[in-house]
Amino acid sequence: MSELAVAEITTAMVQAAYGKTAAKARAKDDDPFVAGEYVVYPTHGVGKVDRIGAEEIGGHKLELITISFEENKMTLRVPVAQARVTGLRKLATKAAMDQVLVILGGRPRSSRLMWAKRAQEFQAKINSGDLKSVAEVVRDLQASANGSAPSYSQRNLFELAIDRLAGEFAGVTGMDKAGAIVRLTKALSEGRPADATKAAAPAEVEVEAPGEAAAAD
Repeated sequence: MSELAVAEITTAMVQAAYGKTAAKARAKDDDPFVAGEYVVYPTHGVGKVDRIGAEEIGGHKLELITISFEENKMTLRVPVAQARVTGLRKLATKAAMDQVLVILGGRPRSSRLMWAKRAQEFQAKINSGDLKSVAEVVRDLQASANGSAPSYSQRNLFELAIDRLAGEFAGVTGMDKAGAIVRLTKALSEGRPADATKAAAPAEVEVEAPGEAAAAD
């Protein structure tokens, strides 16, 4: 038996997937997932498609995509009919990764919102699987972005975001993950000198809604 833990497919997922496929013509996928390729699942990051085939789940025969996440020692099975809906996607293009480096070199976005609310927003961006959104989290939570040391929760979110970003960066560029983290960190540091020259200018700030007490991290 595989040492990988298997993520459960819920009854709701089975029924939804079956409802989308039973007695219906399947829409053509112009860029279908194939076994052997690397993909991105929003809440788990980069994984490898091990196989695509029919399995019986909950009394229904479904076409499933089996994805393994070696780093997390986990296997995930996603119904083909719901793959796109769940946010499963192929690795980004090289051009998209070049844009990530531009985002990382940009000026961190400041905010006066309570940290609890900002943390929820950052977590949602990370779990969205959207490359641009994850890059913005890394940029905005970089150490010393506001001249002070990050809190424990900030550091955890930063590390999660840059880990997700590095996993995809490595897959696209062909370098290992450690090298990808070094490259992404370099992009962050290269952006700081330019940011320092704008110190006299007001930072981009989000103002909290009336009635909410602003809180420092």
